[in-house]
Amino acid sequence: MTPSLDRIAAATRTWLAATDRPLILGLCGAQGSGKSTIAAGLQTQMEAEGRRTAILSLDDLYLSGAARARLAQAVHPLFRTRGVPGTHDAVRGIAILDVAKGGEALLLPRFDKGRDEPFAQDEAAGPVDLLIFEGWCVGARPQAETALAAPVNALERREDPDAVWRRHVNRQLWGIYAELFARIDRLVLLAAPDFAVVRDWRGQQEEALWASKASGAMDAAQLDRFVQHYERLTRHILAEMPGRADLTLSLDHNRQPRAAA
Repeated sequence: MTPSLDRIAAATRTWLAATDRPLILGLCGAQGSGKSTIAAGLQTQMEAEGRRTAILSLDDLYLSGAARARLAQAVHPLFRTRGVPGTHDAVRGIAILDVAKGGEALLLPRFDKGRDEPFAQDEAAGPVDLLIFEGWCVGARPQAETALAAPVNALERREDPDAVWRRHVNRQLWGIYAELFARIDRLVLLAAPDFAVVRDWRGQQEEALWASKASGAMDAAQLDRFVQHYERLTRHILAEMPGRADLTLSLDHNRQPRAAA
């Protein structure tokens, strides 16, 4: 196991031993921090130890392109881009976590990013001892209203000058996303050293897509604009979440843990 996975697995064993109910483990981390890899590794490890485990990615709860287009028309054009709170089916997420907590079999949605649509068929999973709920803003809390006034980057300054988009995102965190994240029993944060590295990490993912000749890979200008959608909330998470997460792994620029809090 990697150092990060080793620490998370050890903590998860302790948390599982302390409950007689299925455990919902939230795994938060900025884009490119290794959440999906760690979640898959943790599932393999836990299942090898006899614990029934499944993974739900926040990305798999995305609204369809058509649904986001309606949101973009009704609220703000920036909601065409999937990612921020408001672009997921949070109600369905709540239902899935409640089913998992009830010890029943699950139907897990999967999202096809190439088509920008949910896959037609869900993935069936039996009752679980552990559901890993991973995503870039899993467990996030809203910002203070006063923090929303000033833009944090060029995207907000040029395309959200009246703060309509970011205020709507923040209201989602006060509302339905708070209900969703309240279902989490334990929260793990993979804390990037700063926001600047997120652009580099996501750039590595895009380079891999270019190398594989996959459709939808972004060039440098597209990537620069894209990551700005995530900047405000990522910075807020890095400042606010370490003080309350059950386990924080502070990562270096190579995604290796520097310390655990």
